[in-house]
Amino acid sequence: MLYDVVIGLEIHVALLTDSKFLCSCSTAFGAPPNTQCCPVCLGLPGALPVVNEKAVEYAVKAGLALNCQVHHFSRFDRKNYFYPDLPKAYQITQDTYPLCTNGCLEYYVDDQLQRTAITRLHLEEEAGKLIHSGSSIVDSEYSLVDYNRAGIPLIEIVTAPDITSPRQARLFLEQLRLVMRYIGVSDVKMEEGSLRCDANISLKPQGSPILGTKVEIKNLNSFRALERALEYEVSRQSMVLDRGGKIKQESRTWDERAGKTLPMRSKGDAPDYRYFPEPDLPPLLLDPLWVEQIRASLPELPLERLARLEREYGLSRYEATFLVNYPDFGELFLELAVPGGDNTAVINLLMGEYAGLAREHGHLEPRRIAELLRIVDEGLITHGQSKAVLEELFHSVLSPREIVRAKGWEVLRDEGQLRAAIRQVLADHPEILARYRAGEEKLWGFFMGQVMRAVEGKADPKLVNRLLTEELGSLI
Repeated sequence: MLYDVVIGLEIHVALLTDSKFLCSCSTAFGAPPNTQCCPVCLGLPGALPVVNEKAVEYAVKAGLALNCQVHHFSRFDRKNYFYPDLPKAYQITQDTYPLCTNGCLEYYVDDQLQRTAITRLHLEEEAGKLIHSGSSIVDSEYSLVDYNRAGIPLIEIVTAPDITSPRQARLFLEQLRLVMRYIGVSDVKMEEGSLRCDANISLKPQGSPILGTKVEIKNLNSFRALERALEYEVSRQSMVLDRGGKIKQESRTWDERAGKTLPMRSKGDAPDYRYFPEPDLPPLLLDPLWVEQIRASLPELPLERLARLEREYGLSRYEATFLVNYPDFGELFLELAVPGGDNTAVINLLMGEYAGLAREHGHLEPRRIAELLRIVDEGLITHGQSKAVLEELFHSVLSPREIVRAKGWEVLRDEGQLRAAIRQVLADHPEILARYRAGEEKLWGFFMGQVMRAVEGKADPKLVNRLLTEELGSLI
């Protein structure tokens, strides 16, 4: 039987504030366990929380970037459950009156623009971190608790169940991560836990209006894990349904090594969270003018930049996507390129040799790259020589022009010297020359390569091409 896949995502994004959501403890990553804690984030009796204004600002900024309605009134609630990483035995979150609702995110899937609805975005505090004795919770004998993470400000973003494939889910999450980076509210490092995702997936007979039984997948700590776990669930649930079985409503965890999901707990056993209004925090009352000031501060977002790079700079979708996905390269391109001009040399340089060198050594100053492009355009060096100059720039304080002079890499323009080099190459290969004269015209490339090697690549290939053609023509 054919099935429709229905996927919804719940994403947690740690906000990039210096201090925690409800206290002044540091949020710095990597400190020794349990060294960034205080009575508030440890939930000690009598400790009172105070909301971090910067966290609210970042949450509003994220909501606006995701086209949400930002509510000027929202409220905090207690979500009650017992778990070792939750020191208070409740989490301060927003349930009934969230900060943001009714948003959406647009992104491309195979050059088709897709839109996924965002049902809500709300603020909450992070729990602590369990450190398992094994490689995962599945094979661990015990777990230790680090409360450094407890109390870090989070936004939870909940999508509508309108994602229809594992690949689409991955592309949505990649675009969401990119938006959060562009607006600067989170470092969204999945390896450090500042971007985490749970996925809800169900299958239903193709075309049926009735949704299937939902399964939640946890422990998705990479884009690859998200896509693979959902692919596995599509396969697993299809097999169960094809055999006449029923899908259990449960939470499952992704086992990366085994490449499959494993059951964690039945949803029938899920606790009643007993939400009630947080008595120690007043409602959030936002000044509409402040919200509009945050809206005005939003930078150009990824899809806006993509459209501008294609429209104003004549880039292909592939080229523009590269610059959008790597914003540091995008900023560099915008400093070097000319709207409406021929930017082929700039984009080819950034996407070619420069990309690998910059990722290893960091970026060069735009003026040094601009000078390199300029001396190539002037004909001081060839395009082939520019690669050697570029590599030198990462290890030298000299300018591109100074490097060329110091290395003696100026383009050889003396036609007499070039003709002598060409004649010497022809004299050194009489048998190949005879074959060329007999009609093997493809050997022309051999002679071209030998001449460029003889002059150490310092000659303009167009000039060598013309002179070689003349010399060979005189011999036929």
